[in-house]
Amino acid sequence: MNGNEREFSSKALEDFELIDRAVQEKDQAAYATLMKRYKKAVYFMILKMIRDADDAEDLTMEAFAKAFRNLEQFKKEYTFSTWLFRIATNNAIDFIRKKKLKTMSLNNTLSDDNGNAVTMDVEDKDENPQDEFIKSQRIEMVRLFVDKLPAKYRKLVQLRYFDELSYEEIAQELDKPLGTVKAQLHRSRELLYEIASGKENQI
Repeated sequence: MNGNEREFSSKALEDFELIDRAVQEKDQAAYATLMKRYKKAVYFMILKMIRDADDAEDLTMEAFAKAFRNLEQFKKEYTFSTWLFRIATNNAIDFIRKKKLKTMSLNNTLSDDNGNAVTMDVEDKDENPQDEFIKSQRIEMVRLFVDKLPAKYRKLVQLRYFDELSYEEIAQELDKPLGTVKAQLHRSRELLYEIASGKENQI
């Protein structure tokens, strides 16, 4: 790909160097720099897709965890940002699809504008092997880091990522105010980011 290097911006070439350092030298600062460069952009892209700030934060963390776990497979045929955004987009699309299916499975009858019941034929994809694969990937990604979290955050992460409970369900399960659950999950995500970028010794 040497002949194509001039097609990439200086920032893209810097990304390639950071990736080389991360993969070959396990340079944690390189991971941290990549995350700092693109975290906000990935978050806002996902937020536009799903329009929920809490879920967008979750999916942003998952996108980086998946990208970093597969960094050795990255080929310099595209920019890192293109590759990362594709991972994040696919993850968000899977999330939207699963959420729609879950909602429709719970209630197959909807009302039209006049209030009349409308029955919908819903294709049953609950046993789709791909969904199971996505879920197992999600759990595997978070499990890499969750054991390093302080004890008070582990249960929250377990309920949110492994058991896939909503924020309201977690608040009920732990008998905590919803605001507290959201704040603690936000902090646990920040810690997971730090762990992913090699800063766990600061926790």
